[in-house]
Formats: sequence, C-alpha cells, structure tokens
Amino acid sequence: MDLDKNKNEDAMKLLLSKLNHRLIKLRLGGGTKKIEKHHARGKMTARERINYLVDDGDEWLEIGEFAGYGMYEEYGGCPAGGVVVVLGRVCKRLCVIVANDATVKAGAWFPITGKKNLRAQEISMENRLPIIYLVDSAGVFLPMQDEIFPDKEHFGRIFRNNAKMSAMGIPQIAAIMGSCVAGGAYLPIMSDESLIVEGTGSIFLAGPYLVKAAIGETVDSETLGGATTQTEISGVCDYKVKDDSTCLDTIRGLMDKMGDFEKAGLDRAEPLSPNYPASDLYQIKPSDPARPYNMVEILKRIVDNSELTIYKEDYGKTIICAYARIDGWSVGIVANSREVEKASNGEMQFGGVIYSDSASKATRFIMNCNQKKIPLVFFHDVTGFMVGSRSEHGGIIKDGAKMVNAVSNSTVPKFSIVMGNSYGAGNYAMCGKAYDPRLIVAWPTAKIAVMGGSQAAKTLLQIQVSSLKAKGEELSEKDEKEMFDKIKNKYDEQTTPYYAASRLWVDAIIDPMKTREWISRGIEMANHSPIEKFNVGVIQT
Repeated sequence: MDLDKNKNEDAMKLLLSKLNHRLIKLRLGGGTKKIEKHHARGKMTARERINYLVDDGDEWLEIGEFAGYGMYEEYGGCPAGGVVVVLGRVCKRLCVIVANDATVKAGAWFPITGKKNLRAQEISMENRLPIIYLVDSAGVFLPMQDEIFPDKEHFGRIFRNNAKMSAMGIPQIAAIMGSCVAGGAYLPIMSDESLIVEGTGSIFLAGPYLVKAAIGETVDSETLGGATTQTEISGVCDYKVKDDSTCLDTIRGLMDKMGDFEKAGLDRAEPLSPNYPASDLYQIKPSDPARPYNMVEILKRIVDNSELTIYKEDYGKTIICAYARIDGWSVGIVANSREVEKASNGEMQFGGVIYSDSASKATRFIMNCNQKKIPLVFFHDVTGFMVGSRSEHGGIIKDGAKMVNAVSNSTVPKFSIVMGNSYGAGNYAMCGKAYDPRLIVAWPTAKIAVMGGSQAAKTLLQIQVSSLKAKGEELSEKDEKEMFDKIKNKYDEQTTPYYAASRLWVDAIIDPMKTREWISRGIEMANHSPIEKFNVGVIQT
C-alpha cells in the first residue's frame, strides 16, 4: 500500500512540476526584452501593477492564467490571453482586477482576450464585486477581427456589461496606464471613475495614423488624447496622475472610501484546519485514473476538523453528499465516489458512475442546500451515468434529468473542483462550466470531454468499420490500429486540463493543496451577492 502511495505522490509531483514550469514561462508575458522596454518607459508590468495595488500579504488568486495556451501559434502565441485577471483585496475589500499585459502584442485583444474579460465581468456581476480595470491596450488584434468584433459574446459585450454593471450599482474604476484606442476607449469611460497617467496614458477613438487617413489632420498622440487633453480640455477623465504608482495609490484611496453593500448571509464559523495534512492528497489520488480510491479520505484533508455529516450514507453510494465546513464556511458537498460498492439491492456498482439512486439522492440534497442557504461544492471524478438495458428500464434518463434540473435551478453559490474524469452528462450533473459555477478549477489530474479517449476511439472505429462493411470494404488490422491510435491521441490531447484551461472551460489549474483556499475565497466573494429564491421548476416523480 505504501508503494502505491509513493507512486501516486511521485506522479502528482511530476504533474505539478510541469504545471509550475509552464506558469513561470507564462508569467513572463511577451518575454524579458519586452518587459525591459516596458520598464524603460517608466511603466510597471501588469502583474507588478496588481502586486502594488492589492493589500500587503494578500494571496490573490489568478483567473484564466492558461487562457490562450497553445493557441494562436501562427501569430507568436498569446500568453495568458494578453490580460491578467485576479481576485484580490484592495483596502480589505475583495475586488476583481483586470490588467492588460502590454508586453503581449501591445495588449491587443485576441478572441480569447475578449472571452477572458467577459469572464472577469461575469464574476463581478454574479458576486457584486467592485471591478478595477488597468488599461494598456492597442485594441482589437486586427488580423482576427472577425472572431473578436461582431458577435454576441465578442468585444462589444464588454461595454454592454459596463452599462449593466453600472445600473446594478457595481463600482467600476478604470485606470488608463498606456494606450487606449478605438472601441477600447469606451471601457474606461463607461466605468464610474477614470484615471489617466501623464506621459504614457492616452485615450482616443482614432489614433494619429487613422486621423491622418480619415480627415487629413496631422496630430500627435499627446495632443490628440493625452492626460492633459482628456482632463483639462475634454473632461473625459476624472484624475490626472503623474506615474503608475501614483495612479495605483489613488485607486486605493478611492476604494478606501467606498461603503458596504448587502450580503448573502452565508454562514461562517471559526475556521479549523483539517486533522490530516493536505499533502496526503498527493498520495490518495491514484496515478492510474481507472483505479478506485476513497473519496471520503480526500474530503477529510479539505474540510474543517475533517468532519463530515454524510447524507443517506448507505444509499446511492456512487455519489457522496455531505455537510461540512471549509475554512469556517458552511458547505454542502456533492462528490463522486470511486469505490466499488454494493447497492441497496445487493448489486455491485462501479465507482465514478452515476446510478439512478445516486442521482435521486443528490437531487434531494441539492434542494435541501438551497432551502437552507448552504453553498454547494462539487468534486468531479465521473465517467457519466450508468448505461445498459437495466439502467434504461429503470429510468436513468429521468433520474439524471432530475439532478440536472436541480443543479440548473440552484440559486445558492456553486463551486466545482475537477479532480479526475469529468465526462459526458456526468460533467453536466456535477455542475460543469455550462451550469454557472461561481468558480470551476481543475487539478493537474483532470480530464474533461464527452468521453475518454479509448471509449471515443472504440466507438468511432466501430462506426467507421460498419460503414465500410456496408460498402463491401474492410480495414486491415494494421489500418484499424492506426485509426484507433489517431482518434485516441486526438481525444487524449483534448481532454487535458491545459486544453480546458486554455479555452476557459476551467478558471485555473491548481495544486490540490490549494483547494481549500480557492473554495474559501470563492464563498467569500459569493457572500457579497444576495441569493434569489430557489424554484426548482418541474421535476418528474
């Protein structure tokens, strides 16, 4: 058993080493030479600005750090989507901070940049958190304008959200700390208050080159839309500041004077540490995703005092439902069990699969948590719902629909931790990205797809072979293997946490030991937004 634990730990540490190596490279943005040029102009980098702005000692959490990872290679890539988004405290107030990284294509907006900015605004709107924009962007990346400009969830949606957030009473502060041009000029001016840095900040609808081309006027950037122009002549901006540090100090001064808002009233007691070290998580989670393990032992390394009140413990055993506290916050946990168990009727059930009894139990538990105003935390390691004639005859579709309905209509804050597999409708029932978790993060062992690579390859291969046989053709054994490997390799690549994180299907890839921290910060932010009344809609009985 100790050998298994050591093997699991070594495998997890290897994955974390790869994760940290990639993060170090990502955090350089456009590279050291671009950073040096940035500094030579008297400007801080995006992450330096954030570090300066947030409270000393605050461990801010970064959203979408892998956005754009492995994408846009033909244009040289777009590290972190060219924008840094964090949850951090400014003058003890939790905020969303959005900072353009001008070392990446001058802060230009790629399609993923727009998606990441919309995610930041979504977090702000859902949780009624103040949002601070540190603007330093050349605007839309023109070679890809058709993928960032015209559609509903593209560039223009950001300004629509500015207006909606203002109407909701969500404070928005924008600092123009570099270029701010064209459509991007609307973002800071549609915010509640705006600041502009002398010498480096500029804002205009059309830059000098476009002005020359459009109307023949020759004008420099500073005269057209620099700090003096936009504070003393046009009055577009509210505060003129001499440099980056003064700008950030001024933002802190504004945040310091802000009043408080109505809270959700989520319950929190004095935080208690788990009775077991978090490092045990490396040993418990198997390196082989097909092997069973004890999910309760995982949870005991995450919840306060390692205490769980398990709901219907001996019924529907492939899902664990439990009440607990995480960093003091009351939570309802829905977790996939990976152990092979006997059902109440004596039949064996496979771990990681959702059966009818498990779905019915989870549905009732989710409804109970909504009634009692308890946030829900989902721990994914699910291969899907049980298939086969027995399950179909037993109404697995109906029972699965009940669970999906309850998750869809749940109004308490929801959080998802993808530990292992998250396949097919199991992803939906366990509150995947489409079901509006306030935060969704993945361990390095996560896999997200409609099904696993081997299953997909076998299914598609069967379809292909049947199609050829109908035409009187056959594949050789070698051709079948080549086709199988090709399909499997593609699926395996697309199921990795990096593939998911690059497309913002998850907000972050995290060290398992940081799980408590992410959940606690998530519930803290969710507590800023009052909870609507729960109405489950129609659930068939």
